[in-house]
Amino acid sequence: MIDIKLIRSNPELIQAGCKRKGVNVPLKEILSLDKKYRSLIQKIEKIREERNKTKNNKDCSEKEREEGKKLKEEIKEIDSQIKVTEKKLKDLMRKIPNLPDKSVPVGEKEENNIVLKSVGEKPLFDFPPKSYLELTRSFDLIDTKRAAKVSGSRFAYLKKEMVLLEFALINLAFDVTKEKSFIPLLPPVMIKSQIMEELGYTGLEENDNTYHLLQDDLSLVGTSEHSIGSMYKDEILKEEDLPLRFVGFSTCFRREAGAYGKDVKGIMRLHQFDKIEMFSFCKPDQSEDEHLLIQDMEESLMQKLQIPYRLVKLCEGDLCTPSAITLDIESWIPSEKRYRETHSSSNCTDYQARGLNIRYHQKDQTTAYIHTVNGTAFAIGRTLIALLENHQQKDGSIKMPAALHKYLGFKIIRK
Repeated sequence: MIDIKLIRSNPELIQAGCKRKGVNVPLKEILSLDKKYRSLIQKIEKIREERNKTKNNKDCSEKEREEGKKLKEEIKEIDSQIKVTEKKLKDLMRKIPNLPDKSVPVGEKEENNIVLKSVGEKPLFDFPPKSYLELTRSFDLIDTKRAAKVSGSRFAYLKKEMVLLEFALINLAFDVTKEKSFIPLLPPVMIKSQIMEELGYTGLEENDNTYHLLQDDLSLVGTSEHSIGSMYKDEILKEEDLPLRFVGFSTCFRREAGAYGKDVKGIMRLHQFDKIEMFSFCKPDQSEDEHLLIQDMEESLMQKLQIPYRLVKLCEGDLCTPSAITLDIESWIPSEKRYRETHSSSNCTDYQARGLNIRYHQKDQTTAYIHTVNGTAFAIGRTLIALLENHQQKDGSIKMPAALHKYLGFKIIRK
């Protein structure tokens, strides 16, 4: 959520930021409701003050007591108006996205994203490389047909070495992030719908990719960012404890509305997938460095897997609602002869903290909103795809990078 004081003082800045993200926001209505809300607050305070004079006066007359009863009813009526106005105001304010950072590239579509660098040599095969679908079929590593019979399309059974590879990636991520004081976490995968909104992800709209359990008023997480980021809701953290870093493993769920083509046939776009997410709660003057740290962790993990990748800065129109700046890592997929997104890291500044009311004590004893930063350690399915395709051999086998050997118990997948 954006600071209402900023909306009041500089609506032009808010309007420009919303335009950059391609969002139309009723700022006039928001400012009108804010004015009405503040007026009602002032009015109810004055009436309460008047009523308290009568209430605390034991020697008041019958007429004064009657007047006190009228004031009490008036307070109830105004209080009801305040609650309605406040809800309308908050609902509209949640439509305002986080303002994009000044460094974010101009543009509305993926084509406007900027490639910052490319790392690693693309493999030069002296044979026709196979797709991961062909590779996993030859080794019987995934089963989507039986998963479709049990759960429907876009689900999968991972089997044999594929399962061991997933756990190897989890252990590698936990070991590497531990060196930078990330606390391992297994978070809930269902959160209250209100929490999802307070994080900046509005629900139940067209093209919403979240699974909603309406009967229970819960949502399934699309990333453990959702449940990690909200764990300190309505709390005040100690300044000396910041930054607080977590790395969480969870199963995630997305409807993937609009997905089509080859992506729906294998494990590129599953409804259910596993992911390891890094998250940092930090002071405002730390968030830029925390974002760089998380980006460095992502790159370090990719380099350990010896997967070629490129670092991409997303343009303003490609940013999600809570993000002020987002950097993606796209991994090279030989069978498609193109890069595909496998990692994403975002600085959400104080946007989510305001919605969730997460603050910290400053040295002067005042409180301020924290900043939140998140980033992918591994999106398991997509990482496995890149891993298998880039390390396939001419004889049909798949070599494992050295960083995974101690977790696997084998160095190569072969028949």
